[in-house]
Amino acid sequence: MPFRGIREDIRMARKNDPAARSNAEVFLAYSGVHAVWGYRVAHRLWNWHFFLAARLHSQLVRALTGVEIHPAAIIGRRLFIDHGMGVVIGETAVVGNDVVLYHGVTLGGTSSVRERRHPTIGDRVTVGAGASVLGPVSIGHDSIVGANAVVVRDAPPNSVLTGIPARVRPRTASSVAETFTDPAIYI
Repeated sequence: MPFRGIREDIRMARKNDPAARSNAEVFLAYSGVHAVWGYRVAHRLWNWHFFLAARLHSQLVRALTGVEIHPAAIIGRRLFIDHGMGVVIGETAVVGNDVVLYHGVTLGGTSSVRERRHPTIGDRVTVGAGASVLGPVSIGHDSIVGANAVVVRDAPPNSVLTGIPARVRPRTASSVAETFTDPAIYI
């Protein structure tokens, strides 16, 4: 299982980053991929109730990669964090499968009460550079969050979210058919 996950993560990086020239390059030099692997170790420690060890490990990974993922967060398969620096994923966040996060993304909370206070991100969602998704909101499957958007409300599947605060629009057939899927084009 662990080796299959590593291969999946490398394939996801190669699929979503045209600058990735080889599997070895991704394995050795992609801090976003390393952050996800570090999270998986910390998450396992968290689930075994080694809370301090999990937090210390996650902080070491943060220092090495610039990506902070709380060990209690729930992250699906094949998360790709492109460039990584400044990404923050909070304690009660849930991230689906095949999600792409660009640098500077925050999946943050809006409350200090011990409850669900971070977002839920559906499958196949892309979150653009600098975007913030705040509070216990849900972003539906196959949605795109534009760069620097601030999302504070739920969005249904197949949405495009742009602006501050983010407005929700349906994805059109033409936007789905576009081969260039960089969320920055929706600003």
